[in-house]
Amino acid sequence: MAEIEIPNPHEVHERAENPFTRTVALFVAVYAVGLAIASFGGKDAGKEISLLKQEEAQVDNATKQEEFNTWGQYQSKSTREALYKNDREALEAEKAGTGSAFPAYKVTLLEKLMAEEKRMKADKDELAEKAKTIHEGGEKKVKALQEHLGSYRRKDPYFDFAEVGFQLGIVLASVSMLAEKRWAFILSLVLAALSAVLTVNGFMLLVAVPGIDGGGGHH
Repeated sequence: MAEIEIPNPHEVHERAENPFTRTVALFVAVYAVGLAIASFGGKDAGKEISLLKQEEAQVDNATKQEEFNTWGQYQSKSTREALYKNDREALEAEKAGTGSAFPAYKVTLLEKLMAEEKRMKADKDELAEKAKTIHEGGEKKVKALQEHLGSYRRKDPYFDFAEVGFQLGIVLASVSMLAEKRWAFILSLVLAALSAVLTVNGFMLLVAVPGIDGGGGHH
């Protein structure tokens, strides 16, 4: 069985007091803060994407349902208009055939049919305009939601890459502390700096980074 080597307390204390080790430890703490911020940004972006997709579906479904109901009312008015028209034309033909013998009550009925036919047509025109307004309003709302969704879809990958970068930076910094490898610390600094830039860009979308940024297109 291999013997377990117990570290010398003096060596442990000396390493802890080493200025390089203390500096690296400080940067590891900074990396951890950066990782927490990037993680928060990624979770927030993911939550917003989920909520916006749900809202987009709800608005789209509500718009289609309201538009469907409006066109149903339009069809009902159109059917009634056709019935009034048929009855009116039948009475007009009867009036033309009977001349002065056409009863007064039928004259009143004819006038009522003409008025109802006109009202149905006016209602149809109003419903058609309403359906158009509903459609355009729904499209506008969906487009606005899709723009927000596209923005968060662009943000999300930046936070993902930043998290990985900070995690690798912490690992490399830990290696540099344990093995006193300065190259590992320098590489961790580079990774952390890039991750910080990606995190800031994730929040603000200052530039579009090829390979990360989809350009805001809808997927």
